[in-house]
Amino acid sequence: MPTHGSLSKAGKVRSQTPKMTSTPKKSRIPRVRVRRNYEKRIILQRNAGQNWGDRRGGRGGRGRRR
Repeated sequence: MPTHGSLSKAGKVRSQTPKMTSTPKKSRIPRVRVRRNYEKRIILQRNAGQNWGDRRGGRGGRGRRR
């Protein structure tokens, strides 16, 4: 199979990029997180995961048409 460029140059850009230290991530207090999940799931009747906004746009021909 032909390649796009030589394999000897693989990873060139990543190795030249300066290393940045990651910032520490804070997680919410469990009580607050549980309350937010309750509001989303029970009060707003949303599904779990990232599909709660599937009525807006995306592929599949759904949404408003003009």
